[in-house]
Amino acid sequence: MAKKNPHLNPDSFRDALASVQDDGKRNWVYPKKVKGLFYKYRSYLSWVLLAILFAGPFIQAGGRPYMLFNIFERKFIIFGAAFWPQDTHLLIFLLLIFFVFIILFTVVFGRVWCGWACPQTLFMEMVFRKIEYLIEGDANQQRALNEQPWNTEKVIKKGIKLSVFVVISLMIGHLVMAYLIGVDRVIEIVSQPPSANMAGFVGLIAFSGIFMFVFSWFREQACIVVCPYGRLQGVFLDDNSINVMYDYVRGEPRGPIKKNQSENLGKGDCVDCSLCVQVCPTGIDIRNGTQMECVNCTACIDACDDVMLKVDRPKGLIRYASENSIKEGFQKLVTGRVKGYSVVLVLLVVAFVSLIVTREDLQGTITRFPGMTFQAREDGTVSNLYQITLINKTFEPQKVELLALAEGMKVEIIGEKEWILEPQTKFEGRFFLVRNQAEVKVNQEKVKVALIHNREEIDQIKTNFMAPLNK
Repeated sequence: MAKKNPHLNPDSFRDALASVQDDGKRNWVYPKKVKGLFYKYRSYLSWVLLAILFAGPFIQAGGRPYMLFNIFERKFIIFGAAFWPQDTHLLIFLLLIFFVFIILFTVVFGRVWCGWACPQTLFMEMVFRKIEYLIEGDANQQRALNEQPWNTEKVIKKGIKLSVFVVISLMIGHLVMAYLIGVDRVIEIVSQPPSANMAGFVGLIAFSGIFMFVFSWFREQACIVVCPYGRLQGVFLDDNSINVMYDYVRGEPRGPIKKNQSENLGKGDCVDCSLCVQVCPTGIDIRNGTQMECVNCTACIDACDDVMLKVDRPKGLIRYASENSIKEGFQKLVTGRVKGYSVVLVLLVVAFVSLIVTREDLQGTITRFPGMTFQAREDGTVSNLYQITLINKTFEPQKVELLALAEGMKVEIIGEKEWILEPQTKFEGRFFLVRNQAEVKVNQEKVKVALIHNREEIDQIKTNFMAPLNK
């Protein structure tokens, strides 16, 4: 029969956060510097991901951004494809695909994303934390520095650290703005005095300030308090999900053991050194089981493996595993839930691809001019005034013409004789629909207007034409 973990007590450790003291004050986490195989691979991956992240706004395809998330103008470019407000349904599908994929990935592999690829973890653990180690030292040295009175050493170290943090936060703030409004626009803002573009300047300072606050003070609370993913994992995970797990079957009961000791003397492999707790960036004890605060960063795995080597025990006391693989000794990845989520994901991807393939490059909407009905003319005709909004989703200039499909009706464009839509722009124009008064049969007629591009009809737009009946 599988052993139960005697140290797992839901009535104690789940009642409070590890980063909060009993009196409600912040329990500052000083994670011990970690080294090991997983940390090395995480470092390599972080360099690649950070390079991609910082290079992203500068990557262009045909003179346009490859990635742009302009929420201010509701314009998005994702992998070179442009999306406008009229493509909201496509963005919804894209978000659904992303969320279902995250759910499916979490059901199978737990919070691997959080520990290996989340920008919060990348910047906190692989940038800011390393700078802190370099300037202030390891966990005990940082703790001693914070507790000592302000002196020359403390002022110098804190001043240097905060100065470096400010510079990096400014870089991240500018990076985010580049993703939102484009690199060219950011360069324009920073090359001008703040008064020339106050909104852009305030945005840059606000983003930089937020990142400075998060990475210098808020830290692990962003994952524990703000991010909903940790709480949602309780719904997503099951006993077959792979997480960073402590093998309590092998490790309990805990107690000191010596190297080359052939007999366990009734003890498990866990020597109760607490190094797995000391290196945890959220301050939890992984031996208590799956917890909301765990981001699967693998720091505890590296620390435990190092101890196991020293006491001549097999590595993997803490490892990537599922509850069932520890308790029952076997791992099952493809479960009913995994199959169900996979089917939903495939259907969403198929639907999204179909919508992308059938998407129109030019799109228009027509509305009657507000506050006006019809205009009777001296030449015996009657006209209605309309507004048209045209979206050019392509990256080339496009010429668009209008054609009234109702018999005996013609289009009169106001202003320009022809409409040329610039690439990736929205165009607004006005025009009249005109009909002979003698041909009017109903006072409100359903009519269609065709959009003509390259002498081909690309869309038909319905509207109403109002006119007085003949007496």
